[in-house]
Formats: sequence, C-alpha cells, structure tokens
Amino acid sequence: MPSNQKKIKHSFYTKSKIVDRAADIFIYFTIAFLAILCVLPFVHVLAKSLSSDAKVTSQLVYLIPKDFNLRAYRSVIGDPSMILSLWQTVKVTVIFTALGMFLTICAAYPLTRKRLKGRNIISVFFIITLYFSGGIIPDYLLMHRLGLLNKTASLILPLAFSAYNMIIMKTSIQTTVPDSLEESALLDGANDIRILVQIVLPLCKPILATLCLFYAVGRWNAYQDSVFYITRQPLYLLQHKLNLLIQTTNTTLTAAEAQPDTVTNPEVIKSACIIFATLPIVIVYPFVQKYFVKGVMIGAVKG
Repeated sequence: MPSNQKKIKHSFYTKSKIVDRAADIFIYFTIAFLAILCVLPFVHVLAKSLSSDAKVTSQLVYLIPKDFNLRAYRSVIGDPSMILSLWQTVKVTVIFTALGMFLTICAAYPLTRKRLKGRNIISVFFIITLYFSGGIIPDYLLMHRLGLLNKTASLILPLAFSAYNMIIMKTSIQTTVPDSLEESALLDGANDIRILVQIVLPLCKPILATLCLFYAVGRWNAYQDSVFYITRQPLYLLQHKLNLLIQTTNTTLTAAEAQPDTVTNPEVIKSACIIFATLPIVIVYPFVQKYFVKGVMIGAVKG
C-alpha cells in the first residue's frame, strides 16, 4: 500500500477515534447533567427539612441545611399514630403487591399460550379497561354496597390488578420464553402449573422485580382511596396521615409560635413529610435496580 494511502487511512482512523471520544464525553456529560437535575430537588427538600424555621422563611436554604436540627422529624415521628399509619401502609403495600403479582401472572401466562382459544378477544377486553373506568362516584357506591368502607380490603382489592402491568408481563413472557420449552415440558408430562412455576417464572425474574416495584410504589404513593374510603384513624395510610399533619400545622401556627421547640413553618413540615414518605422506597430500590433495568428493556422489545 502506498505511503500516502497509509497516511490518509491513519488520519481518518485518528479523526474517527477523536469524534467517538468526543461523542462519549458529550453523552456522559448529558447523562450526568440530567442526573443532577433529578437529584437536586430531593437534596433541596432534605436541606429544608433539616433547617430552622427562620432560615427557611428567609429563603436562605438551598442545598445545605442552615441551623441544623431535627425538630421537624420529631414532630412527624412524635405523633403516636404516625408509626401506626406507617405499619398499616407497609402491611397494605405488601399484601397489595403480592395479590397484584398473583393476579397479573395468572392473567398474563394463559394469554401467551397459542392453544388458548379466544385469547385475542380476551386481551381486547383487558385493553378496554385502560381507556374507560366507572369513575369516582360509582367506585364509592360499589365500596359502600359491598360493605368495604373503613376496611383494609377497600385499599387492596379495587386496584390489585393492573391491565397495563399484565400487558408488560405478557410481552415479557412471549419475548423471553420460547414455545419450544413449553412443548418439551408437555412431552415430559409437565402440567401448566409446573411449567409456569419451574420454567416461566425463573426466566422472568427481571420483569417480576420490575412489576413488584410498580405495584409497591403505586400503592405506597396512593392517597385518594384512603381519603374516600377510610374515616377511622387507625386505618389511615401514611400519605393520608402526613397530609392531615400538614393541614394541622397550617391551622395551628399561632399557638405553636409560643413553643420554642415546635416547628412553625409549614414548608419545613412538608419537607420532612416528603423525606419520611420517600425514604422507604429509596432504600428498597437499590436492591431491585438491576432487575428493574432489565425488566424495562425486555418489556420494550416487543409490543
């Protein structure tokens, strides 16, 4: 090869390498910038929850706490009913997630089997529920007639099944589990339950972890049904209880100003409530993060 061609090839390779490196740097910088934008609001809220009322009122708190103190958290945790609401929320979330996953698996797996007659029509009925709903008033009347008001079941049963999550699970099974595996298992004498438990579910761990997180976060953050269906304080969920605490703080500022150890700024209480309600999910998320990423990618491969 002539020397001029070698130089041209080497120059082109060097320029291509420089462009690739510049593109990588740009991508890394963009991702880091977006990550910082997502984290900064949380850091700001955390800083306000750990600052004094005067500094927050003067708008001097940004990312670092001013006059560090834990009075807001003492006000949140000091309420005897707060721990009860926390336990009630954990209990409802665990039962809700387990029941939701059971129903989702039982609905998604049969719809992936070609030997199920009418599975396309059944899938359409599930999809219709994504576009139409009964509304708040019919839901309340239904809960009333079923005698579920002021009962934990009213916080679990109505939202225990998600057609959206079922479609994700169905797509994941179709993408991950080939039909040949089922055919081989059937030839070996395995029934549908054994195929599901021993073959399908072990191959779908990423999507199972993803949907568990969807159900758990959705139930943990849900607030409206607790307000509508629950009037007994021992059954209040955490989000409902925190909202009542914020309202109480807003209406008792004058009386609280006379007590030096009482938080009088609603913004401080709101920030502490946000951190208190978010922290459990933030702690759980790292343990399922790798499965969550895989599950989201699997669900996006095939529609």
